[in-house]
Amino acid sequence: MGQNKFLFALLFATFSGGVFAEDISGTWKSIDDKTGSSKAIIEIRKESNGTFSGKITKVTPRPGYTPKETCVHCPAPYTNQPILGLDVITGLKSGKDNEYSGGRILDPLTGKIYAMKAKLSANGKRLQLRGYIGVSALGRSQTWIREN
Repeated sequence: MGQNKFLFALLFATFSGGVFAEDISGTWKSIDDKTGSSKAIIEIRKESNGTFSGKITKVTPRPGYTPKETCVHCPAPYTNQPILGLDVITGLKSGKDNEYSGGRILDPLTGKIYAMKAKLSANGKRLQLRGYIGVSALGRSQTWIREN
């Protein structure tokens, strides 16, 4: 009987760990890769087609920086849209080993759109994002921290 309890506990731990670690839905604090300070709060949600999208729900003021209200230099359909509520991540697809790819990320400060990929930490509390043009080696990385 003891062996059955052990197997059940092992299966439960494996299953429950996978459920929490694989889903990036939730609220994330974006951390500036240059300054290390918080930039914004992003809500990532799973769409009906299975991809992930993320919108800005709060902009974090920082010393020496006044947040923009609208996406001035952004291409259509983002041009002059309010920063709050703006979908900055679109089309991100889940892969194996807590990796995500195929998405796009908008930098609302520059108006540039980058290809993106991401990797969720094993404990599900950190999301390492990589935005790039062309090849991944030519890009920037950020680490986001789960808020909830």
